[in-house]
Formats: sequence, C-alpha cells, structure tokens
Amino acid sequence: MRYSVLAKGAKRAPPVMCVAACELFGGNRLAAFPTACALEMNLFIQGRIQGTTLFIKRRMSTLLRSLEVLPLFIQASLIHDDLPCMDDDPSRRGQPSNHKVYGVDMAILAGDALFPLGFHHIVSHTPSDLVPEPRLLSVIAEIARSVGSTGMAAGQFIDLEGGLNSVEFVQEKKFGEMSECSAVCGGLLAGAKDDEIQRLRRYGRAVGVLYQVVDDILEEKTTKSKADEEEKKGKSYVALYGVEKAVEVAEELRAKAKKELDGFEKYGESLLPLYSFVDYAADRGFSFGESSY
Repeated sequence: MRYSVLAKGAKRAPPVMCVAACELFGGNRLAAFPTACALEMNLFIQGRIQGTTLFIKRRMSTLLRSLEVLPLFIQASLIHDDLPCMDDDPSRRGQPSNHKVYGVDMAILAGDALFPLGFHHIVSHTPSDLVPEPRLLSVIAEIARSVGSTGMAAGQFIDLEGGLNSVEFVQEKKFGEMSECSAVCGGLLAGAKDDEIQRLRRYGRAVGVLYQVVDDILEEKTTKSKADEEEKKGKSYVALYGVEKAVEVAEELRAKAKKELDGFEKYGESLLPLYSFVDYAADRGFSFGESSY
C-alpha cells in the first residue's frame, strides 16, 4: 500500500482541484484536506508554482505546499488497472507496477484495502465544525458513485469488453470521472448550489478526459512497435481516429472546460486556479503571462 501511495511522480491535479473548488465558494481549505487526501495526494508536496501574477503565485504554491495528504482512491484503482488481467502495465510513472514488485495477490489486496481506507479517512478527519453531516454524506456518495459500477469500474469493463465505438465512454469513465469527482467534492464541501455543482461536474469531466487525450497524443509521438499499436487499438482517440482528430478533440475539451468556468465569473480571481488546471491538462505546465512551469 505504501509503495503505491507514496510513489514519486504521482499526479497532483485532482486533490488540488478539490481544494481550489472548495475555496471558490468560500469554504475553508481545512475542510477539503481529508477528501483531497482520500482522492489522491502524496504525503508531502514541496511544489512551487511561480508566475507573473503575485496572486496566482501565492495561491497555487500555497495549495501545493500545504497539503499533507495521501493518495488513496486513485492509487487503489491504478493498482488494479495495471494488473495482467486488466491493462497489463509493467510500470507506473517510471517505477515497476505494484504487482511486479509484490505479486498479483498482494497487489489485489493492497487495492482492496485502500478503497475503504479512503472513506475512513474522510469520515474520521473532516472537521465537523466546518462541514455539516449532510454535506459529508454527499461527498461520500459522490466518491462511491465515481469509482463504482456506473463510474470507473464501468469504464474498465467497457475497455475490456467494448468495441471500437466505445472509446468516448471509456475515456469519460476511466479518466473523466475522478477529475469530475474532485471538482464536485470541493463544491459540495463548501455548500455550492445545485446548478454550480453541475457546472463543476461538466468542467471536471472535460479536464480529466483532456488530460488523457493529450497523454495519448504525446505517447503516439514516441517510437512504438506495430504490436504495441495493435494492442492499444480502440482504447484512445489517437488509436481510433489518429493524432489530427485527437488534437481537435483536445481543443474542444479545453474550450468546453473554460466555458463552464466562465459561468463563475462573479467569483473573480478565485477562479484562476481552476482555469490553470485546464491549461495544465493541455500543455503539461502552468502558464501565467510570459512564464510557464
């Protein structure tokens, strides 16, 4: 469990997105930390985002540096996703996959144990004076939905059993769900209105799929054998439609995510961190003025 949860190089966006969404609606970041922890974050992040706008520099670097949390739900799903009977990936972000180090049996148990640990952490550590019980229950229900039979599990099922026309569904369920969940949970913790939650839902899903589409495009630019290309056929927009069409899809997703955020313009500069995640998903870096990171 520790091997996967504390791995270097894990993605940082989903938990920070949760905290940023919570703060957007006036919530205290301390209210969001336990949920961000359960979603994905590393034990201690010494991240530093700098930019030409002092507000952005302070806000993003503080979000990244102050989260002392653990990645649970996403790491649990990735452990199972890498198994030989699933996507059969021997490595994860530069290090051997869990089952390559500890065996398939221990990897299955590690993933199984991390899921309930995430829920336990949220319930045990979320400050009751900051988050009323109904909001906390809504967060738990949202996470359970996103990882269950209508969420990520459904995406993995169709990835294994579906045909070539199932790529959009697979991308949304396997990669859009957790980003959507991260944004929505931040809003729920802060008491956002129903229409605001729905806007966050569409924004988060677009960002999650955008990140994966760009991943597929970047991967296609590396040298691969025909066997590798055939094995992944139908699992991505690149494999099904080619790079040019995938680039078009990425631009559409980028525009869609930003359009949803435009509906929150009344919150002013508090929106900037959420905007930055769209560009990060597309460009793999935060861009503020003339500086990129």
